Amino acid sequence: MSPLELSKKIGGKIEVNSKKKLTKKNLSILYTPGVAEVSKAVAKNKKLSFDYTIRKNMVAVVSDGSAVLGLGNIGPEAALPVMEGKALLFKELGGVDAFPIVLDTQDPDEIVDIVKKISPTFGGINLEDISAPRCFEIEERLKKELDIPVFHDDQHGTAIVVLAGLINACKVVKKDILKIKAVISGAGAAGIAIANLLLKFGVEDVTLVDTRGAIYCERGSGMNEIKDVICKITNRRKIRGGLSEALAGSDVFIGVSAPNILKAKDISRMEKGAIVFAMSNPVPEIMPEEAEKGGAAVVATGRSDYPNQINNVLAFPGIFRGALDKRAKHITDDHKIKAAKILASMIKKPSADKIIPSALNKQVVKKVAGIF
Repeated sequence: MSPLELSKKIGGKIEVNSKKKLTKKNLSILYTPGVAEVSKAVAKNKKLSFDYTIRKNMVAVVSDGSAVLGLGNIGPEAALPVMEGKALLFKELGGVDAFPIVLDTQDPDEIVDIVKKISPTFGGINLEDISAPRCFEIEERLKKELDIPVFHDDQHGTAIVVLAGLINACKVVKKDILKIKAVISGAGAAGIAIANLLLKFGVEDVTLVDTRGAIYCERGSGMNEIKDVICKITNRRKIRGGLSEALAGSDVFIGVSAPNILKAKDISRMEKGAIVFAMSNPVPEIMPEEAEKGGAAVVATGRSDYPNQINNVLAFPGIFRGALDKRAKHITDDHKIKAAKILASMIKKPSADKIIPSALNKQVVKKVAGIF
């Protein structure tokens, strides 16, 4: 059965179910008049909404459809199937109730205002597929203005799993992760977040490359407010060329950009024991066979049909499971680094074909949730 046929048959991926079977006996407790007792208690103390309502286990999956993976700016209606899928993963993997909310606006002020106004229903906000650089502003404002965790998974989920895989990849090639020279292709939400998390972890040499080439503060063209900040803490080698030039002498390539932009000869310019994370989906920046032909020692992609799938599903269900259970108000850089270390530690003997747990490993959520 095709995705279209299945979607039409089932009419969406999630549904709402009642936790108690409705009977004549309990109707007066679950609804009127008994519900008034609960409402009065919450009116006196709003924090009780986390104890007495769905809020204790409910996350909003919010998108404006402006940057849907592999599809681009397709709008809210077309983004809804993706958000439904995300909600399904939350429930199936983390036991977290999640509801997709797509917004018919791409104005940051409106998005922030809407999310703030619906926030009393939810215990956390998962932002999804919102284009850069707007996504940075929206997340930062919501984090400051809400007292529930806000997490842009395209940024931080990706960064967590990349760092976890990189910790183990460096063990495989016997390199000190703090001393590696890393090149990131793509300076959108994921690329910026990966760079920031690597730097927070202690990696000293990180260079970002976008469609205009290496990012540096004097470049002028193709810059924005986020790149104006990141350029001050990246590109220690003062690279001025494109991706191929940046890769020369580098140890690590991390791709969150576009398909088929590299060849084996580009990888051959990297240091011995090169690590290649080509995560453009569904077609990576370079196919694993081509990367290995160029001398790559460890290769990861975003695909499930090759070893070492770098998949956000390893992060977000556990992150929110832990945050909801501990009623955390924020998800910090310290939490993200702890999550990456936990994921890396689950592979006791890393190898070129095994640097990260399986996306379906049932222990992942429990272990990641334990960081809170």
